[in-house]
Amino acid sequence: MKAARKVAMGTSEGRGMGGEAGRGAGRGPGPGRGGVRGGMATAAVLALVAAGTAGCGTQARAVCGVVVDSTTYADPATSRNDVTSKLPPFAEGCDWIAFAAVTGSSESSSCRQDPVAVAATTAENPNANPVVEERVRKHRVTEVLPRAVKLFDCPAEGEGSDVLGALRYAVKQAGAQRQPDKAHQLIVFSDLINNRGELDVGKLDLSEAARQAKIKELRDARLLPDMTGYAVTVHGFLREKTSSPDRFPLLEAFWTEALEGAGAASVDLL
Repeated sequence: MKAARKVAMGTSEGRGMGGEAGRGAGRGPGPGRGGVRGGMATAAVLALVAAGTAGCGTQARAVCGVVVDSTTYADPATSRNDVTSKLPPFAEGCDWIAFAAVTGSSESSSCRQDPVAVAATTAENPNANPVVEERVRKHRVTEVLPRAVKLFDCPAEGEGSDVLGALRYAVKQAGAQRQPDKAHQLIVFSDLINNRGELDVGKLDLSEAARQAKIKELRDARLLPDMTGYAVTVHGFLREKTSSPDRFPLLEAFWTEALEGAGAASVDLL
C-alpha cells in the first residue's frame, strides 16, 4: 500500500509593476517636462532589465537536509534505488545540503558526511555572474549523491532505528544556515520505523488522543526538532509492512501530525 499525504502551504506571488505603469499611462506630460520624464522612465526600465538579467541563474534556492536510513530499511535494493533516482533532482533545488544517517544512535553517530555548499560563495563569484554560478553548481551537485549513498553503510551503533535523532541532527545543521529569503526542504529515505528511545512505533497506542499525547510528550522533551517552514518528503514510508495493516493509516496520521506539529509546512509520506 502506498501511503501519501501532502499539506500544502499557500505561496505568495511577486507583484508586477503593471499597476504603477497603468496608472501613469493615461497622463500627459506637463509643459516642457515630457522629455525629462520620458528619459527618466526609459532609464528606470533599462535599470530593471539589467538587474533582472544580472540575477538570472543566481536566485536563492533552498537550504536542504538529506536523511538516509542505514538500518533494516537499507537492505532492499529498492531503497537504494530511491536515493540514486530521487536525490539528484532534489539537490538541483538546493543551495546547501546537510546529511544525517539513521542508526541505532543517530544524533551521536560517528557516521557522518560533511555538508555540500552547492551554490558559489561570494569569494568564488563576487560579481554574481550566472555563468560562474552554474559552473560551480554543476560541479558541486555531483558530490551530493556519493555522500548520501555512503550513509547506507554506517555501522549499526546499537539495535533499532533512531529516526528522530537523525531528523534532529539534520535540522540542527540546516538551522545554522537558515535565511529568511530561502525555502527549507528535507528529504528522508526511511520507513520511519523508529523503535529507540522514547518512541517505539511498533508499540505505540495510535488512538487519536494517544497520538496527540505522545506528540506533546516528544515536543515537550525536545525530541522533535523545530521544523518550522520545512517541506518534508519521505520515501519508503512503511516499506516493510510487518505490523497489522489496520495500523498503516494510523501510523501515517501519527507521523503527519508529528511533523506538522513540529512546524513542517508540508508533509509527503511516499
